[in-house]
Amino acid sequence: MSEPVRYEQDGNVLTLTLNRPETRNSLTEMDMVDALVGCLERAQGDMSVRAVVLTGAGTAFSSGGNIKHMRDDVGTFAGGSSQIRENYRRGIQRIPRAFHELDVPCIAAVNGPAHGAGCDLTLMCDIRIASQTALFAESFAKVGIIPGDGGAWLLPRTIGLSRACEMIFTGAPIDAQQALDWGLVSRVVPDDALLDAALTLAHAIAANPPGVLRMSKRLVREGQRMDLPSLLELSAAFQGIAHRTADHREAIAATFEKRAPRYNGD
Repeated sequence: MSEPVRYEQDGNVLTLTLNRPETRNSLTEMDMVDALVGCLERAQGDMSVRAVVLTGAGTAFSSGGNIKHMRDDVGTFAGGSSQIRENYRRGIQRIPRAFHELDVPCIAAVNGPAHGAGCDLTLMCDIRIASQTALFAESFAKVGIIPGDGGAWLLPRTIGLSRACEMIFTGAPIDAQQALDWGLVSRVVPDDALLDAALTLAHAIAANPPGVLRMSKRLVREGQRMDLPSLLELSAAFQGIAHRTADHREAIAATFEKRAPRYNGD
């Protein structure tokens, strides 16, 4: 069987590809959880990674939960209520926790349907680019369950409470254009241009100092739960670090010398 997630680095840009097209890249199998969490932890620990692109193999980004496993009460869905709760905590819920700890900017290149947990997976990324055939659905209600992987926290913060409730309560999909109109994605591109667009953006991000990128992302994340005075204090502390880096001095020198900067993460 193929590896669940492909890990491919080009310079400072890492591409992660969900690699189970036969299940439409479902997320609830433990080997997929382990592989994706492992890739995120590896990227977090590698300062040469300055941007991540996440996409899916085949025609779907991710189908979310494995419906066949739900029907057969196996894997994540095996056992009584208490056991299933623990299965979620030790299984798929490790994914949003790993994304929350990832300080590297992450782009979701949504190449097809992103349903249920697959939709929530796009929300765990910082930026979303959709192909014209992408579909987004908080489809949990359609199979008689609730968002179990953080969607009820992520979606309202992305598109607002009213639209999030509409998606969660109906389970109905929205297409790429509606996702753009609602602010779920930042752009829509032709299917055959999706990966190039995501990689171009990733390389533009990766052209900046890695430490600054990581601190900037952490500020944005912490700002979702901090009041302004607390965020200003954290910003001042991070700025004190940034001003004394070699990369800051290199950026200033390159500006005056009218050349491209060369950052090494120091």
